[in-house]
Amino acid sequence: MRNLISLLVGFVFALGLGLSGMTQVQVVRGFLDITGDWNLSLMGVMIGAIGVHSLLFFVIKKRSAPLLDRKFHLPSKKDVDLRLISGAALFGLGWGWVGICPGPGLVAAVSGQLNILIFVVSMLAGMLIYKIAER
Repeated sequence: MRNLISLLVGFVFALGLGLSGMTQVQVVRGFLDITGDWNLSLMGVMIGAIGVHSLLFFVIKKRSAPLLDRKFHLPSKKDVDLRLISGAALFGLGWGWVGICPGPGLVAAVSGQLNILIFVVSMLAGMLIYKIAER
């Protein structure tokens, strides 16, 4: 049952990404191009996501456990260090430059577009390299 609910939630999330335009490189790049032909169409998506998260986070956090798990899995690390800053900067620069965020990139991979597939394969390779380097 948990897997079915996870599949349904993932499908709804993917549908939302597709309908909002987050899977289209030109829409994402247009949103990030504040000095050029700025496309504000993703602003509503961001405001909606932040609003829903802000309201529900405090309600959900009052529960003793999430609906489909025994406990919440929240980050325990509180300090900001060079590794965190450099990783966040690399992540932001990478997807901003290409115009593909990892989640929407996975959704868009079903389109079969070569640039999307190269992005997803590169992202997975980077994750594998990181995992090996951490050992």
